[in-house]
Amino acid sequence: MKDWFNEFLMVLTYSKRTQLAIVFGLVGYFLILVWGHYQLSDFELSGSMSSFSELIKQKLLQRYDKVALACLVSFWGTAIAFYKKDRKRFFS
Repeated sequence: MKDWFNEFLMVLTYSKRTQLAIVFGLVGYFLILVWGHYQLSDFELSGSMSSFSELIKQKLLQRYDKVALACLVSFWGTAIAFYKKDRKRFFS
C-alpha cells in the first residue's frame, strides 16, 4: 500500500499538467460560484412579479452551481487523464 501511495505522490509532484488541472478546477469552481452570487446579489423584480424574485434567484443560483460543478468535474477528469499519461511516461 505504501508503494502505491509513494508512486501517486511522486507522479503528482512531477506532473505539472496534473497539478494545473487540479488547481484550475478548484479556482474555476469557486470563481463561478462567487460570480453567480455577485451577479444575483441585486436581483429584484418590481410590480406584480416581485413575489417571484426569490424563486427565480434560487433557480439561477442552482444553474451557477451546476456549471461550477461541471467545471470542477471536467478539470479533474482532465487531471486524471494527465496523471495516467505521466504515470506511464515515468514508469515505463
